[in-house]
Amino acid sequence: MQTLAQWLAGTSLSQGLQRAIWLIILLQTVHILAIAMVLSSVAMVELRILGWTSAQSVPQTARRFLSWVWMGLVVLAGTGVALVIAEPRRTLDNNPAFLLKMAMLAIAIAMTLAFQYSLARNASLWEKSASERKAIGVLAILTFVIWLIVAMAGRWIAYVREG
Repeated sequence: MQTLAQWLAGTSLSQGLQRAIWLIILLQTVHILAIAMVLSSVAMVELRILGWTSAQSVPQTARRFLSWVWMGLVVLAGTGVALVIAEPRRTLDNNPAFLLKMAMLAIAIAMTLAFQYSLARNASLWEKSASERKAIGVLAILTFVIWLIVAMAGRWIAYVREG
């Protein structure tokens, strides 16, 4: 990864991004706003799964908010790649916070996909009362915690170096 980071830092695209500090600030701002979009959308779905809101069914809530999760992830991917290109040594140089973020992101995406698949196959399961779905409630909380770890690890990237 260090070789990739060094090579990437030497590219004209990376150097151009590094010189345009305003662009890095803009990318970081959009990245943070997309994180807020994903976390708030995930929170709304998880609150409904836990039975803490009930205005809509779980399938309706999922339809309403999961598209925001996926749109947010597209924005995060674009801005994240641009930020890695702009500052490759910060992330690709064996930064444990970056590695944690990527691992937790993979798990969070897999859990979200599994939820969508389960919802499509058996929507009635999600309409049982929260007390009948205790294990699902635990998974909802775990999913949100994993998304939070993704956000926190992303924030730590700037401050953590290989020790």
